[in-house]
Amino acid sequence: MRLLLILLAALLTGQALAADKPKAKPWQTLENCRYLDHKGNDGDSFALQCGSQKFILRLYFIDAPEPTNQYGERVHQQALHFGVSIDEALKAGAQAKDRVRNALGGQFLVLTKKATGRGASSEPRYLGLVNVGGRYLHEVLLLEGLAFVKGTSTALPDGEPSRTYLVKLGALEQQARTQRKGVWARSTR
Repeated sequence: MRLLLILLAALLTGQALAADKPKAKPWQTLENCRYLDHKGNDGDSFALQCGSQKFILRLYFIDAPEPTNQYGERVHQQALHFGVSIDEALKAGAQAKDRVRNALGGQFLVLTKKATGRGASSEPRYLGLVNVGGRYLHEVLLLEGLAFVKGTSTALPDGEPSRTYLVKLGALEQQARTQRKGVWARSTR
């Protein structure tokens, strides 16, 4: 009887904890999006307008080099990751920024949960994914050697767990590194 009471208490406690756990926000697909020129745009964070809504989007799953030395410590860490000088990291950041601007010159979709992402801008900043021609922009940047994997714990819109997906992204980064693409072409690693 005592064991039954313990099990019942554990079950009720588990249900109470589950009830308190916030539900994950659903993914939203935003259409009619366009890239906006903005002083803070770079390879992984940029201004967009989708319909009447304007915001900054921060890409999930990657970090692209900074195009300026405004955040010196971050640039230093990025240069170390790629095994390049600060100047080479900044050049790669400018390339990533240009690549994103060019990629988003036509039609694309934004997928977001509207989870907020930290940033220096006072404008709304959401974490999200960009789909251009059936391909995720962050995957393109990884394959071109213009970004590296930066983990997050959100499942993809199709339900794929982030843990599984991050392994795939790591393989894309390794492929760019092996093929000496983008900033990896100048790496000492």
